[in-house]
Amino acid sequence: MSASYSSSSSEWPAGYRINPRVNLLDPTLVEAFREIPVAVAGDCMGRCIGARGLRAYHGDPALKLCGPAFTVRVRPGDNLMVHKALMMVQPGDVLVIDGGGDTSQAVIGGLVRTTALRVKLGGIVIDGAVRDLEELAEGIVPVFAAGHTHRGPSKDGPGEINVPVACAGLAVLPGDLVLGDADGVIAIRAEDAAALLPRTHAHLEREAGIRKTNQEGTADPERFDALLRSKGLPV
Repeated sequence: MSASYSSSSSEWPAGYRINPRVNLLDPTLVEAFREIPVAVAGDCMGRCIGARGLRAYHGDPALKLCGPAFTVRVRPGDNLMVHKALMMVQPGDVLVIDGGGDTSQAVIGGLVRTTALRVKLGGIVIDGAVRDLEELAEGIVPVFAAGHTHRGPSKDGPGEINVPVACAGLAVLPGDLVLGDADGVIAIRAEDAAALLPRTHAHLEREAGIRKTNQEGTADPERFDALLRSKGLPV
């Protein structure tokens, strides 16, 4: 299915929209990115892209998130559309929720996690709050959120499914590739993912070489001295 948002605005009440799932990524490409650290992907994308201020709530720092974005926009503190989204996702999808950064009421918790486990969700990223931290910390489903509170959500709407969202400073389109690890969360445009993969491999190889010279003490001092001289420092 192409990335199209063609449903007429007249078909939906104000503030509501449910678009079909967007499938743009080859599953083999998604699997290949599971080995790519978020920091490396970010370096290869200019070091200026990624969510800010999110915390991992799944307990295991080694648990990684990698999958196509299934986006949801909710009214802060409301999860009606989250429940609808969980009826539409496919295994491996990553639920990316724009909750407006509000942390006064949790949007997801242990009950949503139970459903996420059943549908084999690839993870949850929410610019909003979570609760039931002990259940989330059991792992299996990676969860990144802006904060937590015991106060539960409403289920009144409005909300939108599979629309472009902003999540903690990260722009995400439905079908984008979302990566998450101990360093943070990043989204890669679906049309850019295939070209980015070899660049990340080259970056990893380059870092391995630098790490080796750092360990052995054989790094070329000119790497940094030249930069300092360019700023007028006599080194």
